[in-house]
Amino acid sequence: MGMDMTGTVDDANGGLGGGPDAAVTGRCDVLSRIIGPDDVKALSHSELHELCGEIRSTLIAYGHAHGGHIGSNLGMVEATVALHRVFDSPYDRIVFDVSHQSYVHKMLTGRAQAYLNPSRFDEVTGFTNPDESVHDQFVLGHTGTSISLACGLAKTRDMRAAANHDDAGIGNVIAVIGDGSLSSGIAFEGLNNAAEQGGNLIIVFNDNEMSIAGDFGGMYGPLARLRESNGTAQPNIFNAFGLDYRYVADGNDVDALVNAFEEVKGIDHPVVVHIHTLKGAGLESGDDGSREVAHATDTGANETSNLAHVEPWHSDHCNLSDHEPHEGQCEASHWQTPDKAIGRPDDPRKHYGKLAMAALERRFPTEPGLVVISPATPGSNGITHEFRERAGAHYVDTGITEAHAVTFAAGIAKAGGTPVVATTASFFQRAYDQFFQEMSLNRSRMTVLDFLGGLSGSDNTHSGAYDVTMFANIPGVTMLVPTSTRDYLADLAWATMPADTTGAEGAPEGPVVIRVPGQAILERERALGHAVTPEEVLRGESATAEAGDAAQMLRYRIDHQGADVAIIALGNTYPLAEAVVNALAHADTPIDATLIDPRQCTSLDTVTMESLRADHRLVITLEDGQLEGGWGEKVTAYYANHRAPQSEPARDPRTPRVLNFGADKEFTDRVPLADLNERYGLTVGSIIARIREALTGRS
Repeated sequence: MGMDMTGTVDDANGGLGGGPDAAVTGRCDVLSRIIGPDDVKALSHSELHELCGEIRSTLIAYGHAHGGHIGSNLGMVEATVALHRVFDSPYDRIVFDVSHQSYVHKMLTGRAQAYLNPSRFDEVTGFTNPDESVHDQFVLGHTGTSISLACGLAKTRDMRAAANHDDAGIGNVIAVIGDGSLSSGIAFEGLNNAAEQGGNLIIVFNDNEMSIAGDFGGMYGPLARLRESNGTAQPNIFNAFGLDYRYVADGNDVDALVNAFEEVKGIDHPVVVHIHTLKGAGLESGDDGSREVAHATDTGANETSNLAHVEPWHSDHCNLSDHEPHEGQCEASHWQTPDKAIGRPDDPRKHYGKLAMAALERRFPTEPGLVVISPATPGSNGITHEFRERAGAHYVDTGITEAHAVTFAAGIAKAGGTPVVATTASFFQRAYDQFFQEMSLNRSRMTVLDFLGGLSGSDNTHSGAYDVTMFANIPGVTMLVPTSTRDYLADLAWATMPADTTGAEGAPEGPVVIRVPGQAILERERALGHAVTPEEVLRGESATAEAGDAAQMLRYRIDHQGADVAIIALGNTYPLAEAVVNALAHADTPIDATLIDPRQCTSLDTVTMESLRADHRLVITLEDGQLEGGWGEKVTAYYANHRAPQSEPARDPRTPRVLNFGADKEFTDRVPLADLNERYGLTVGSIIARIREALTGRS
């Protein structure tokens, strides 16, 4: 996975510069003095507690004003302060898993003003980044990797020390993992390696009884018994790996944490320090009277006592978009939306996710094999608590385990079921091998809902610009790219034809990936009055197309027949293509351009492409993803490799020139989408200028 990003922590680039010291909170006398970890070590006992309180109030104010991963950071205030009180960063290496819970770490390593001063909010990313500070070890935004990375750091230290007494500038190595990350498969691989490798390695397990939504899996029962027994119960999963183990019952007690970390500092073997924290510690409980807030400590945290698990979803009934974040098992506190954004319409992920769930839910009573699988992140993709409860066994949250989710779905498909796997494009990268082997090589009849694909202003760990290059180049995969609700629901109906239709005329022959429409499509539908509600879909009242047969679903659609120029626009670029066609038609020297919706990106509709030869000199492809290795280049390659033979007098020998528009092969970090479109020429003006130049030879 990676942890969920239901929005973007920072929407613009920025450097660590100056600015007024206007704080978003009250006086932060201690925090404002912290320039680095040495300042934390110099604090008196009372100042250490004051610091925790000031950090907590700063995080809460920052969350209301700016938004971000607030809940997990509030739970980690005392632990992070204690880490920098005891250890000597950057000589002691601290690796934050996912690194979404590193805000406090950033405050203590010279970046506090990025959280105190609204004019500097965009100076830091929401994740660790070595370009910002020597105290940040890696750029990380996906889950479960901290233990493996820590093993690598410790291995080099120990090898060099054994060879020439040079420790490579590395002291203690500390991996900070939790907030649901421990259920990730690579975390288990790291635990296994750590026990075998030996040597100094400290694993701090932040147990807040939550993932992004609930925590799921057989490991969580034994973890609960460890908490209930003050760390003495068996079986102990960490002991089972051969690891030493310590337990801190109150993970929001800075004094207890300092003592625990001092005990393991310099240890000569791997050890797990299991700390029980309260996610969202310090957030108000809400106004409905259903939750009582315990007595707050002087650090602003309440007594570490999470809400009791409530079956079946292991958390309270708090949907991301509908409720205020609060302490404990609160889905909304994982990602806190800024106050100014509360109440806005659903974003495309939630809107189209709710539509898909409504369409599938109508079929649950008659299709026992139809199962929706979410490797965590359900709420951000429109899979609401209400849907999950109504779905019952038709819904499975596998936790933050994308590789397992895809493999699990392949097993369901093999048994004759109809699995639908839904998560974010950048998280699906973690299941690449499973897409090749279990899904494609086995021709598994499964459907993948690919959310947040395409260009966005996200950080560099959550960009979906690479999904087409990944999915569309796997043998046997069909990737559909709908440009309307009607097509989206028709695609879903076709992809999820029950397994007993396999081999029947018109059914998919293998896995189908559906790229969920983005903001440009949703804005177009709302402007045209075509936006459909999930309630209408659930009641069967929406005017949606039925699934067609395979030949129909994979055929390009000519939405406007013109001449001379043909624009083939994939997915989210379709509204841009409409604007270009309209602008060309109303120019001083008008061009009546053909507009084509390819609808999919894994095969070429050569019949349609051949039909363009007779009266089109120029073919334009638009895509909002990586151009190199993407879809548009396949169109170019087709015409280049299938030039019309001059010897056939019945055919026009013309081979159209092709211009491809898309993104560069690069990582981008919090660059606004409008700026990216300008950079890549994905604007009406840029496209028309290149069309004119190609037709006339003049710029």
